[in-house]
Order: sequence, then structure tokens, then C-alpha cells
Amino acid sequence: RQGGEESRSRGGSSRWGQEDEDGHGRGRRHEGDRPGRDAEQGRGDADSEGYEQEMASRARNKDKKSRDFSSIMAETMKGSGRKRGEDKFEQQTRYDWGKPEEEDPDGQGAGDEEEVEKEKPNFGLSGALATDERTGNVLNGVVLKFVEPADARMPSQSRGAPRWRLYVFKGDELVDTLHISKQSAFLIGRDKQVCDIYMRHPSLSKQHSVIQYRMREIMEERDGVQVPVRLILPYVMDLGSTNGTFLNGDRIEAQRYYELREKDTLRFAESSREYVLLTDKSQG
Repeated sequence: RQGGEESRSRGGSSRWGQEDEDGHGRGRRHEGDRPGRDAEQGRGDADSEGYEQEMASRARNKDKKSRDFSSIMAETMKGSGRKRGEDKFEQQTRYDWGKPEEEDPDGQGAGDEEEVEKEKPNFGLSGALATDERTGNVLNGVVLKFVEPADARMPSQSRGAPRWRLYVFKGDELVDTLHISKQSAFLIGRDKQVCDIYMRHPSLSKQHSVIQYRMREIMEERDGVQVPVRLILPYVMDLGSTNGTFLNGDRIEAQRYYELREKDTLRFAESSREYVLLTDKSQG
């Protein structure tokens, strides 16, 4: 028994003694476990290296695909399709969209084309109002050569107001009297359809001239004070006739109003008749 205990003691002593002699103890047993950990670490490093290699391969494949796609597009655009597409687009930029392209017979480019000057807006009279019956410028289907102005007025018909008249003389003989106080304008000419004062002499135009009444404001002195007074006065205007209108022997300018005064004399074209302007209150 002593021998057995001694043997166990020796065995134990030998085992522990060996560990103590080495001076490592449990640390030695940890060293026995280290190969497993190194293997795991090796596998981790291998996996990491494989992952990096796979990502690098993917990047290279992606870059290769991009280069391949770029080269394919470049080759496609090099052909006639590119020429037609780009040239056509460049030409369309020189024209308005929706309009057909004009062929260039001289083969000149856009740089050699001359710029066409755009038409400037025209604010002149178009004559459209002259054909509109609502404007009052059409009478019996005939377009009149004049439009009454905004200040056109009919002479006053009140008692005591002057009544204008044209006394027609042929030489020294009074042949007619024309009353011209019952409307704002009197058209003179050879057109029976529209003229208020019809004249048959062949030298007159169809619409020769017009006598127009207009309202004017003048200043008059009353009791030493200047006061405005509104009067309705007669005017004459030649309508661009061929042979003209004459006021007191002088031919007047066409398309311009001239004020008429009592005892003025009018003559139209080459007619020998004279028209003297008077009122019912005129003397002598």
C-alpha cells in the first residue's frame, strides 16, 4: 500500500513535477491548442484574400464591359448612320422645326448662307375698315373715299342758327340753289349711287370732294372776358380727284380739310360753274 501510494505520489509528482520543471504549466497546454487557432486564422485570411480577388475580378469585368459598349457605340457612329444622323441634326438646327428642309444646290454649308432679313411689322392702314359696312364707310354697296372725323356734327337746326347754302352760277346767271344744312357731310361727284351733290360734267371724278361740318371751339370776348364758344363750321376736302378742287381760284391739296367762310367760291375740275357759299342771313 505504501508502495502504491508512493507510486501514485511519484506518478503525480512526476506529472506535476514535469510541468513545474518546464515552468509553463497550463500555459503549455494552451500552446497545445494554438495550432487550431492558427488554422482558423489562416482560413479567415484565405477567405478575405478570395473575396478581394473576386471583387477585383468583378471590377475588371465591369470595366471591360464598359469599354466594349463604348467601342461598339463608337463603331456604330463611325458609319454612314452617324453621318446621316449628325448631319441631319445639324441641318435641322438651321431651320424651323416642322418645316421641310431645303436642299442646298451649291453644296454650301450653313456658314455660307445669307441671312434673310425678317419683315418688319407694318402698322399702316390696311383698308380693311373701308370694306366694313359697320364703320359707315360703305353706302349702297360702294366704298366711300372718306370717313367722317370724330368731331363731325350736323349744323344746328335751332331758330336763329344760320342755314348754309350753295348758290350755283354759270357766268353771271344764277342757275341753282343747294341747301346744305340738314346733314353733317355732302359728297360731290359723278356717282349717283353715293353722291349727295350729283354733277354730270365728265371732268369730275366719281367721288370728287366732300363738304364736311365740324365742331370747333374758339375764344370770344364777352363783357371784356374771353370765353370758349363752340361753333359748327363747314370744311371742304378734295378726295384725290384727277382734275382737282379750287377754292377762290386756287387748287387745294388733296386729303386735307380747308375751312370755308361766307362768300367763298368753289369750282370743281374743269366745270365752268361756280358755287358761292352763303347763308340765309347773308347780305349783298
